[in-house]
Amino acid sequence: MSITNRAPSSGQVEGPVDKLLGQTGVFLDDRLRGAKSFRSALRKIYPDHWSFLLGEIALYSFVILLLTGTFLTFFFKPSMSPVTYHGMYTRLNGVRMSEAYASTLNISFDVRGGLLMRQIHHWAADLFVAALIAHMLRIFFTGAYRKPREFNWLIGIVLFTLAMLEGLFGYSLPDDLLSGTGLRITEGVLLGIPIIGTYGSFFLFGGQFPGADIIPRLYVIHILLIPALLLALITAHLFFMYHQKHTQMPGLGRTDHNVVGQQAYPYFAAKTGAWFMFIFGGLALLSTFAQINPIWLYGPYNPSAISAGSQPDFYMGILEGSLRISPSWTWDLAGHTVAWNVVIPALVPLGIIFTGAAIWPFLERWAIGDYQEHHVNDRPRNAATRTAVGMAAVTFYGVLWLEGANDLIANWLNISLYLTTEIARYAIFIGPVVAYWVTKRICLGLQRKDTESLVHGYETGIIEMTPEGEFIERHAPVPAEERAVLIAARPVAELPAPSDGDDDVPARATRGPIGKARLALGRVLTEQVPPSTGDGHGNGHGNGQPEPERAAVTAGEPGQTALGQGETESSPEDSGSH
Repeated sequence: MSITNRAPSSGQVEGPVDKLLGQTGVFLDDRLRGAKSFRSALRKIYPDHWSFLLGEIALYSFVILLLTGTFLTFFFKPSMSPVTYHGMYTRLNGVRMSEAYASTLNISFDVRGGLLMRQIHHWAADLFVAALIAHMLRIFFTGAYRKPREFNWLIGIVLFTLAMLEGLFGYSLPDDLLSGTGLRITEGVLLGIPIIGTYGSFFLFGGQFPGADIIPRLYVIHILLIPALLLALITAHLFFMYHQKHTQMPGLGRTDHNVVGQQAYPYFAAKTGAWFMFIFGGLALLSTFAQINPIWLYGPYNPSAISAGSQPDFYMGILEGSLRISPSWTWDLAGHTVAWNVVIPALVPLGIIFTGAAIWPFLERWAIGDYQEHHVNDRPRNAATRTAVGMAAVTFYGVLWLEGANDLIANWLNISLYLTTEIARYAIFIGPVVAYWVTKRICLGLQRKDTESLVHGYETGIIEMTPEGEFIERHAPVPAEERAVLIAARPVAELPAPSDGDDDVPARATRGPIGKARLALGRVLTEQVPPSTGDGHGNGHGNGQPEPERAAVTAGEPGQTALGQGETESSPEDSGSH
């Protein structure tokens, strides 16, 4: 028995286009049985917030990279065979160079639209990494990595690592003086690895640096291996996001059991399509008027030459800075020299950031005993310790990134190069500590401000005189939408109490050194200003509540919410739930 889907009849006369589309849909559904899944996908609800566009910037930049990269592969020749250049750029006519460099010059000056494509490709690569960084910071500061999204967070870290490698290999392909200098540094880092460094360098370069194999090998890695991994991981990332549903920012009617937003079609489809065209147009406009990587000014690579002010793309600045900041530190063991001043800067700083980011969701869950699912994000101010740790990491990264251009900074400020290095050596330790303390104080201050708004309401600017002759300012209750955001702080999950009953026996989870450390870490992570109940109907003098300005900073109490002890918000009607 066969079943055939037929288009529903209506009173209106179908046009030829409608009829063709209807027949095509029936034809495909009879064979693929995908209409039900497709309709479900079109009805899926996506929440709306400006910060969610950061991930879309990264996605669409990757799409633009694939499109422009495909164009460039038609004309680029990944060969280090020497040739004599004769082309449109007359200043290099007659100069001996590699075929890779000559083909890049031809793309820039001889291929119609080639220079524009090169520039779009390079700007899109920078935008891709920058959007990844911003997207991951948004996820960290809002706690969007929590259960059940730990795997997606780990995928993001791997994506960022691969993006850095892809960028490094990509801008090394033209074989110009600047990219060759970067490869020279890469070779030095490989040689600095004890025992296996020499073997690794010979394997990558095919012999002594620079060799004749490095460009073809980087080309294969750049256009095949890493893009395939990126495409697979991005697909997995989107699949997890679709399956687990997108997180949403706190607001009126938003809970862990619904999604408040707009359907995929037509609202989200139209918005994201327009966003893609805007990004593509913005990159094209930027590439038209802002020059990037003018390789013809650097000349072909010569191992005996280097230009002043050589800087990598911004995302590699942290590695460049860590190498420049490192003091001379070598060991001579059994006739072999171990260059710690190369190995440690190359591996430790990024290792600290990536490893710390990878274990943070699991460390936080273990420390505070939070095993619930979270689909509503935190406001960064409501997780003061997490936000402070994130800003400390950003400061650590930023100091090393700035140090990667210490020669330019010294020149601009007219100070000694060695002074900038010495300042960075202190700032790398002092800066994160200061950033942590300042950020935490700001977050706790903003928590007090939110509590004051809940208790007092907001100032209307209207001054009234009481019968007693006192002048006071009239306060109005906080609007419902804003109040929903202010009271969105979830109950703080805590470990069991430090004692069981009246015999002062420590709970199992808090026994021993590890248990005590876990309890102490949990208290630090849950440090916050105790929320106060209030409806904003006060007269500006507390409405009978304690003054929030002097509220103590404590770890959250079990079962306490932003609405007060034991009080919960009723679930709204779930018109857009998934």
